[in-house]
Parts: sequence; C-alpha cells; structure tokens
Amino acid sequence: MKLFLEILLLIILVFCFGYLFFYYADILFAPGTKQNAESKVCFTLPTGENCFFVELAKTNAERKKGLMNVKQLNENKGMFFIFEREGIYHFWMKNTLIPLDIIWIDSDNKIVFIKESAQPCKSLVCPNINPEAKAKYVLEINGGQAKAIGLKIGDNVSVTY
Repeated sequence: MKLFLEILLLIILVFCFGYLFFYYADILFAPGTKQNAESKVCFTLPTGENCFFVELAKTNAERKKGLMNVKQLNENKGMFFIFEREGIYHFWMKNTLIPLDIIWIDSDNKIVFIKESAQPCKSLVCPNINPEAKAKYVLEINGGQAKAIGLKIGDNVSVTY
C-alpha cells in the first residue's frame, strides 16, 4: 500500500510540474523575452543601421499566434514571419494587446508596404490589414518605430536567421 501511495504521489507531482511548465511557457518564451542573437532584421538608412532581434514565425501555428496576448515588446525586438512563397498576406490585430508597425518585405529584401501603428482589435470581428503588394516576409515591431527610424517603401532589409 505504501508503494502505491508513493507512485500515486509521484504521478501527481509530475502532472503538476508539467501543467505549470506549459501554463507558464508562453510567458517564459514570449517574443521579446528570449534573446536570439542569430535572428535579426536590419535596415541601413542614412541615419545609420537599425536592427531588431526577432522571434521567427515559420509554421502556420507560429504565424497564426504571432504577437497575440503579448503585453510588452522591448524596443529592439519583433516578430519575423517567413512564408514559403511570395504572395499577398493579410494580417489582423485580434487578441493583440499593443500597437504594432507591420512591414511587408518582398523576396528581394525590399520593403513593399508598411502599416504604421496598427491598433489592437477589441471586438469579436477584426478587420484585415491588406497590403498592396506581394511579400515573402512580414516584420512586426512596436507601433511608431517605423516612422521614428524613417522607414519607407523601397528601403533595403538585411535578414539573418
């Protein structure tokens, strides 16, 4: 009987620790909290080079989640969405808690569209943000940063991931 209770206690402890790990995993590994020196997006502008350390969104699940439920994004952080091929990719701000600049980049690493300070959507139905050009990549950074550093359509982008 004692062995049975010890095994039962061990199972309960494993379950509790597993639950806590998965419950807090979104917080521990949220974009902007994890430093990944290998993944960055840089803009070389007349004012100098501006780089953002990014979390990558390469799978459908990662792209679907994006920066949803992120309460804060450090100034030099962002999320970089990578698509298999160039196309028109609509974004929305459902369950997004902070304003974002959304920057579409084509396969030649040039900015093709910028949506500045897209606001969080608090309703059940959120409108799409429709770019006017095909892109292979999309970068999300804090709202207002694109304007602050002077980004414009046609600017070159260097990506390391």
